[in-house]
Amino acid sequence: MRRARALAGLSVAFVLLATACGTTEDASDDPTDAGSTSDSTSSDDSGDAGDAGGPITVTDARGVEVTLDQPAVRVAGTEWNSIENLVSLGVMPVGVSDIQGYNTWVSGAPLDDTVTDIGTRGEPSMDTLATLDVDLVVVTDALIEGAIEQIEATTPVVVIPGGDSQDNINQMFANLDLIAELTGTEDRAQGLRDQFDEKIEDGKAAVEEAGATGDQVAFADGWADAGTVSIRPYAEGSLVSDVFAEIGLENPWGLEGDPAYGLAQADVEGLTALPADTRFWYMANATDGGDPFADVLAGNAIWDSLPFVQSGNVARFPDSLWMFGGPTSMMQFVDAAVDALG
Repeated sequence: MRRARALAGLSVAFVLLATACGTTEDASDDPTDAGSTSDSTSSDDSGDAGDAGGPITVTDARGVEVTLDQPAVRVAGTEWNSIENLVSLGVMPVGVSDIQGYNTWVSGAPLDDTVTDIGTRGEPSMDTLATLDVDLVVVTDALIEGAIEQIEATTPVVVIPGGDSQDNINQMFANLDLIAELTGTEDRAQGLRDQFDEKIEDGKAAVEEAGATGDQVAFADGWADAGTVSIRPYAEGSLVSDVFAEIGLENPWGLEGDPAYGLAQADVEGLTALPADTRFWYMANATDGGDPFADVLAGNAIWDSLPFVQSGNVARFPDSLWMFGGPTSMMQFVDAAVDALG
């Protein structure tokens, strides 16, 4: 797994290997440093950027009040969940951190060729931002020290949480609604919420029809370093796990995840603690780290002895599904889960 994903495991609760390789990212403590067909939201004509009037005052994740004279039209963002939300709301950002990485991991809300790369997610280029004449920059608190203060010296900055393992689905929509308020696209946000609710109901029906309601699904990603595979379980409280729970699937990990993203740490030996009837689903990306489970663990005695490997209850999810995204990505995960049930 490239370093951009390997660093995703760093948190106050878990210190994962920092030596796995990476994209263009510098070191960061953000667990989302990484990485099918979805329901497109770009055709929703229920609202356009800037339709609502101003001024707008919001309170961001720092508890800081941020006021815009009018809804933001030219917006830049450093974290991919905020970028996905902007695109899904019909607001094409003018600046995005690590466009190559975004395009590798986020397929549900594609960027067009007008977007400018503003550097890494942990350390955006102040010089590039200064050339874009932006109305607003949306970030998380994963930037290097002093970066937020540098940006907001000239441009309004809103900080959103990366996640909240106590209720990641509600946090996902809180982030979406905040960005919608800032851009005057509240109607589109409501449309996305309605689409998500419909997708959940469809997914729940499909799981029930497959006779899989209550099945235990262990979702993970991982990366290889010097022939050793590090595994990152998506424990209870992770966004993907919460979405799976909504459609009737259970999480068997029994591990405590970090407080923001619900991510834990394991190795191949740790997989032996999973129940025998577990389905093991995982995320890999051919252009960002490859598939450590199929490419490295194949032939490993412990891996080959696992009940879900022997029974064929292992599924790799499609490339370019963003595990820490917004409702657009999560609707893709519902479709992928239904497909994995066979």
